[in-house]
Amino acid sequence: MLSSPRDRIFVSIALGILAGDIVTKRIAESRLPLHVPQQVVGDWVRWTLTYNTGAAMNMSLGGWSRTVFSVLALVMVVIIVRMWRGLPPTTTWLSAALAMIAAGATGNLIDRMRSVRGVVDFIDVGIGASRFWTFNVADSGVTCGAVLLAILTWNETPPDTPASPPPA
Repeated sequence: MLSSPRDRIFVSIALGILAGDIVTKRIAESRLPLHVPQQVVGDWVRWTLTYNTGAAMNMSLGGWSRTVFSVLALVMVVIIVRMWRGLPPTTTWLSAALAMIAAGATGNLIDRMRSVRGVVDFIDVGIGASRFWTFNVADSGVTCGAVLLAILTWNETPPDTPASPPPA
């Protein structure tokens, strides 16, 4: 099953991020008081336990948030796995990017299914009152994977478009 570099990279990264996400969220829930910042690196990095019933940056669909965002995450994971399986066996960087996104989406999906409280967030970065949205390892995986995917596909020529000839 894991005979190609594509498969080994995808499975290793996906399982690593998913395990890291699950473990850190359970540690945060067991050791952090709700909404009470704990300084880690001065005021720049803090652990602050929160629950997000919406999506990224607290986007909300009201009472439908849990259902809609769970279905979207599940569909996204299915699409990403199909994309990964369609890659050539030697493709590593695209496999890595897709694994990060799939693992992050799965980690947050598990939280949505596990509890009505929502997704566990606890990484709090900023300076003083200027804070970024509180996030988790899964969110980092999705973000890093999406950035890597964008970089890898930025100048890629579509298959049906002929490459431009070199300048004379």
